[in-house]
Amino acid sequence: MTIVHFFLWSLLKVVVITVVMMIAISYTVLLERKVVGRIQNRWGPSRVGPFGLLQTLVDGAKLFFKEDLTPAAVYKPVYLLAPIIALGCALTSIAVVPFGAPGVGPRGVDLFDISNVNIGLLVILGVTSISVYGVALAGWSSNNKYSLLGGLRSSAQMISYELALGLSLVGVVLRAGSLNLRDIVKVQSHGILSWNVLGGFQFVAFFIYLCAAYAETNRSPFDLPEAESELTGGYNTEYSSMKFAMFFMAEYGNMITVGCVATLLFLGGWTSPFGDLFPSAASTWAHALVPLFWFAIKVLFFLFLYIWVRGTLPRFRYDQLMNFGWRVLLPLAMLNVIGTSLWLAYR
Repeated sequence: MTIVHFFLWSLLKVVVITVVMMIAISYTVLLERKVVGRIQNRWGPSRVGPFGLLQTLVDGAKLFFKEDLTPAAVYKPVYLLAPIIALGCALTSIAVVPFGAPGVGPRGVDLFDISNVNIGLLVILGVTSISVYGVALAGWSSNNKYSLLGGLRSSAQMISYELALGLSLVGVVLRAGSLNLRDIVKVQSHGILSWNVLGGFQFVAFFIYLCAAYAETNRSPFDLPEAESELTGGYNTEYSSMKFAMFFMAEYGNMITVGCVATLLFLGGWTSPFGDLFPSAASTWAHALVPLFWFAIKVLFFLFLYIWVRGTLPRFRYDQLMNFGWRVLLPLAMLNVIGTSLWLAYR
């Protein structure tokens, strides 16, 4: 394959995956509004389009055409840069996520990931950790005490839970012997009993990852950086129109990325829970689409879990948030690494 073909295929994959990601973000918002509505015994959006399916498009159009206000006292360069950093990191991290079976594509092109790198897991952790700069800079540059408190909370929360989240993944990496996401999925490709959450005995790591991921993405019950009852809106108080929409999209984009990574690391990725239902003699379409189906179902499960937790659990106090991160999750993550190492050495 020539460099021109490689560039064109890569460009096409970037455009397609970006469009799919943006559509997924918009309909994740709709899913949340419908599910939380059911939890609270109401309908949710039901007026615009059949079953309210066009509501998210109307909301996006409203934000796009809304007046873009910039308060006079903000530090404008950083104020404008912050939402770009937040959304850019949310969209960049999906570039190394493989979401389908390998070897599907013409001329040696792998259609179901943009880039297959040997340190894919480290790339995701690095990119997502940079996203806190968007929130912190937004809080500082807004020249608003509520925004500043939200930015400081987000920075402290990210530092506290990043340690537990990173350590929760060490057991998975030890079992696979690789940081490549495709290699990690290959270890779990023999059905549900080979998944890391069951066959790899990483159910404690799975629990730690979920809790830390909720905190990393500023989602309930860890949504202290926004905390409407305390900080009016937190770091995005002074943002409006598309700048506010960029923070909004970044939050839901991070939710989808967390679901994708959890699926790859703990639930077998795109593989079937029943093993290989379609051998190599099966049709090319089945080989391509069935793994996509399983991957989408597992990610949807995580998104539903996100929304369910938001609809049922109250917000933590800030001291509870810190105590839980440092005194519960971090020691548990260390014990899990030690236990996994001993188990693998014994085997």
